[in-house]
Amino acid sequence: MNDPRQQPWLPELCRLPRLAAMLGLAELVVVVVALAPDGSRHWSLSDFLSASGFALWLSLAVTVCLCAARTALSRLPEAAGTALAVAMTGLIAAACAGIVHGLYGVLDAQSFARHIGFWRFTLGSATMTALIVALALRYFYVSDRWAAQVVANARAQADALQARIRPHFLFNSMNLIASLVRRDPVVAERAVLDLSDLFRAALGAGEGDSTLQAECELAERYLSIESLRLGERLQVQWQRDEPLPWSLPMPPLVLQPLVENAVLHGISRLPGGGTIVIALSCVNGQLHIRVHNPAPDPQTRALPLTQGAGHAQRSIAHRLAWRFGPAARMTGAWSDGYYACDITVPVP
Repeated sequence: MNDPRQQPWLPELCRLPRLAAMLGLAELVVVVVALAPDGSRHWSLSDFLSASGFALWLSLAVTVCLCAARTALSRLPEAAGTALAVAMTGLIAAACAGIVHGLYGVLDAQSFARHIGFWRFTLGSATMTALIVALALRYFYVSDRWAAQVVANARAQADALQARIRPHFLFNSMNLIASLVRRDPVVAERAVLDLSDLFRAALGAGEGDSTLQAECELAERYLSIESLRLGERLQVQWQRDEPLPWSLPMPPLVLQPLVENAVLHGISRLPGGGTIVIALSCVNGQLHIRVHNPAPDPQTRALPLTQGAGHAQRSIAHRLAWRFGPAARMTGAWSDGYYACDITVPVP
């Protein structure tokens, strides 16, 4: 893993969205100047087009230079590097403005800059460009840091969520395996393999994406272990409405914690147990996942659902939103003796 201190701190302007933002900002300045009610002059269409061409050319030149110098500037302390970047953009703007003003003077062409003095046009363009670039760099810097913090928070929550694979589950599983070794060694071996896969996934969470198929297989392994402990009290029904996007990248350990909540907060608290229904379907470019299970009323229990399963659901919802954007949705509610948790994510 790369050391964060070795990563360039200057915002990345080489990406197309950033370049488009810089060009749009330059054009916005031209529009504001043209619409300013100062009464000093009237802008013709030719003036507006000339000013737009100059602003876009200047913005493109500044953006390309900052993109090329990003690595070198990032070797400096942030304050010194920022000051040098802003000063460099001012010099570039001054040189470009001087060239444009000189060309219009030599060609004796009608333009928005013809009636403005050389130094006023050159220095004014340089100052305005430097100020706008300083504001843009600040905005992109804060945006990049916020995005990095979101990624860090998502990874930290994933790690914290996996730490919640409760010790008593491990102890109960090991005791169960020990009791099966002599009575049914084949089943004991299968339980050991399932437990190994489960904790391997927990230790690897946060290192990369999982897939829908891997998430379902991991949930099956967890339910296989719990079925050995709960016996007939735990019934599982999978409803797979094919075709399904089995290779769809997903955040790791999204489905298993929901299934674990269904067992811990639902089936294990009911004397007669019940059936967990896990339904998967893909409709109109959206993947729908539902975990439905009987559960006691969370308002009458000593441990409210919002303190147990609610934490896992909030963490999963946060990671899904980070991975898929606002199109991802997750809801959970108890009604008439059943708890249902629904996940909806877009399928590219």
